Amino acid sequence: MATTSFPDASPRNENRATRTAPRTHRGITGSGTPRDDASSDICTAHASPGDLAVRAADSEFARQFGLSVREIRGAGLLDLLRTPVPARLREQFAALSSGRRRRFTERVTGRDETGRSFSAEITVTAVNRPSGEVATLLVLLRRPEDTQRPEKDHEPAPPGGPVLSALDAQVLEGVASGESTVQLASRLYLSRQGIEYRVGQMLRRFDAPNRPALVARAHALGMFAVGQWPPRVLPERVK
Repeated sequence: MATTSFPDASPRNENRATRTAPRTHRGITGSGTPRDDASSDICTAHASPGDLAVRAADSEFARQFGLSVREIRGAGLLDLLRTPVPARLREQFAALSSGRRRRFTERVTGRDETGRSFSAEITVTAVNRPSGEVATLLVLLRRPEDTQRPEKDHEPAPPGGPVLSALDAQVLEGVASGESTVQLASRLYLSRQGIEYRVGQMLRRFDAPNRPALVARAHALGMFAVGQWPPRVLPERVK
């Protein structure tokens, strides 16, 4: 495993690192490919690999959750970030902390200072010491521009296509990328019957006779982000 040196993790140095990280890491995709995306902002935090407590964060990262830089220190990432399948997110972090994985990207939700939910995407990377030990977890949080506006209690569904639950969106993304029922069940910690049920519901909802037709209908309705692989359902199509 390639290692990356990690400087002194004192609070002063961590704050310096997180202040400069948005410029350094802006436009990094989940695969590590640079991307110039002016419609999104990326903010950063460092977390302990063991207990996932926030060591340091830039002010923009803290602001997403209605906190100051000082207040967010010590907060648990799993308390700040939520997914439809919490066990999967915990396993992703465990794999990073143990060195079994280098990076992952996941769609999450959080709550701002008003208590409203927001959607975001995180990319978490394990940063190693020269010895190979995981020194810290670097968390990049990206909120698409249209999800940064406060939600309205009775905001109508966006026109042009249906709105899916977060879990159904992940199932649809898996179907679109060619995953089998067994693969989806394993990745999402669901039973095969649970996957089949959700796919069947979407087949009826999209009036599609089979999975390829379902994916084609979803593309035609503008459900997916353009030019992105693996396929991602647009945040405005996820409730």
